[in-house]
Amino acid sequence: MRNFTPLVPGDPQELGGLELLGKLGEGGQGVVYLARTPMGTRVAIKWLRGDASDDKESVERFLQEADVARRVAPFCTATVLSTGVEQGRPYIMSEYVEGPSLGRTVKDDGPLAGGELERLAIGTATALAAIHEANVVHRDFKPGNVIMGPGGPRVIDFGIARMLSPATMTSSTQIGTPAYMSPEQITGQGLGPAADMFSWAATMVFASCGRAPFGSDGAHAVMSRTLNDPPDLGSLDGRLRDLVQQCLAKDPAKRPTAMDVIMRLLRNPDPGSDPLVEGTKQASPGGAPQVDHTGPSRRPILMGAGALILVALVLAGIVVPKLVWNPTPVTASGTPPATPSKEVTPTSATVVKTTLPGGSITHYEGPSDPITLTAYEVDEENGEDNVDYARQSLHGAFDKYPDNLESLVSPNGRYLAGRSDDYTSDGYDSVLLTDRQVGSSVRIKTVHRPLDTTIRTWSKDSSKVLLNINKKIENKEGKESWSTMGFAIVDVAQGKVSKVNVADDSIRDSDFGWDADEAGVVIVYGKDKGLRFFDASGKPVRDFPGVGPLASGTLGIFSPSGKMFVTDCPGGDDSDHCLWDAGTGQQLRRFTSDCDKVLGWYDESHLYCWEMDNATNDEVRVVAFDGKLVRRLLETPDELDISPFYTVTPPSS
Repeated sequence: MRNFTPLVPGDPQELGGLELLGKLGEGGQGVVYLARTPMGTRVAIKWLRGDASDDKESVERFLQEADVARRVAPFCTATVLSTGVEQGRPYIMSEYVEGPSLGRTVKDDGPLAGGELERLAIGTATALAAIHEANVVHRDFKPGNVIMGPGGPRVIDFGIARMLSPATMTSSTQIGTPAYMSPEQITGQGLGPAADMFSWAATMVFASCGRAPFGSDGAHAVMSRTLNDPPDLGSLDGRLRDLVQQCLAKDPAKRPTAMDVIMRLLRNPDPGSDPLVEGTKQASPGGAPQVDHTGPSRRPILMGAGALILVALVLAGIVVPKLVWNPTPVTASGTPPATPSKEVTPTSATVVKTTLPGGSITHYEGPSDPITLTAYEVDEENGEDNVDYARQSLHGAFDKYPDNLESLVSPNGRYLAGRSDDYTSDGYDSVLLTDRQVGSSVRIKTVHRPLDTTIRTWSKDSSKVLLNINKKIENKEGKESWSTMGFAIVDVAQGKVSKVNVADDSIRDSDFGWDADEAGVVIVYGKDKGLRFFDASGKPVRDFPGVGPLASGTLGIFSPSGKMFVTDCPGGDDSDHCLWDAGTGQQLRRFTSDCDKVLGWYDESHLYCWEMDNATNDEVRVVAFDGKLVRRLLETPDELDISPFYTVTPPSS
């Protein structure tokens, strides 16, 4: 079902340089349009009403919505991408969350019940916990502001939200939607998080029966009943009914907090049977949210710095515990000690489990993971060419790019580098760089036919893209293959490319990757699998001979500090791993694991790899230097061909 209406005379055809597809809605502050970026990604653009653009207070209040929304964890709301001005009126560009509102869902499909209702309750309570953790009060939580997205409910519209402050707590302004307003909102008293919990409870009543707990037959009648009468709780029952009734208390001091609600809804999970993750609650047939508690006790988690770890359990419905470990110490020279790493100690931190598009792909991700899945390529069921999926941001949803041969998101989540299988009209291979923050794209021509390029990787600071330059070669038997001729570096800020031919026949069967400091590049050379370093001009700098094959090519071979690199040991197999000093080429450590292919470094003391020996599933897992597998990152059926691309998460994210 289409969730937008066509443009009408008077509506703009574009905003912020983007084509408008239709109108998503209209409110007191402005109109919300659906727009499309040059790469086909859909975004929402909220544009201030024309009659309010000359009012300084209205403009400031409108732009404050973006400031408030940016403070909130991105998993629970639509991420703000950028702001700007069009025709003298400000606009806010944000992530578009596909799906109807809760109000529309109940109207079209009827009330929610059972596990579906509990998933809504947990997801929205978690969103409010994140909002309150950011010291924000939403002030207009209602069915129309809950979007039933494919990954779970999202809370939108921070147009009247406020930062918690003494002014907020003593404001006498009456603002909100009467059927979902708390008594303190109606009487103009100070507002805190408890006001949102009242609105949450009223919204849960609506979700269960299609009507608000105090009716909706006129503002004055509704507000009178809210102040004086008990609520009608509709068809709610069990612990959810008890929680909703407490949240509808007239006295805000008697209402549970969002975290209280979450913990009570998730109380007493059944013990699990996952051998990797002790204490996992197994999926129910209805797919109800699953949360795992590990450690010696099940103590309540208090609001504070660690609360958002629990808050992140939401939207995909299944949560498993994150296994954390004390990193293996490294000496000043970069050498890890000879003793094996300690067994990991489970904690109460959580990991969100989601199903990704493109197949039965299960993704496990925690809020403090040092690496992030930003793209993947999958051979879909039709058996045709692989299809690309790239993430909208570091922690957003994944979009499909069927026309791309390669799609890689920058480490800061801002840019997308894409390459199609067609040359330009004048015969050039090219890379399309899209700046998601401003919604603009630029196509950079790289090499002319018959050469082509492949996108290898981004630099850690997201300023450069490394490309491999290739040429199709025909051997004596008439078989064609691609041969590496050199490398190219795209400067993102300047929109220019520098191309380097490397006259070295020993590297023709390999691909380039960044050196540890990204001042130059590396590549595998020769039959004995040595590692050759080049500077940015293509001049060979040094060799490390005979280090063995690189399981992931030259991607992700260097540790985060740049002090070590990893290979499959010379003379060993895929499960034999050698760590080397990146400065001297001296072997530091050798160990064996159940890995079938190392993909890169998870942190300074752990690798991540494919493990493909399971009976039914292949998994990307984290492995310690004692060979012990300590955590899964991705799980797929063994018949599905998928190539995941992880990037190092910037510290600020």
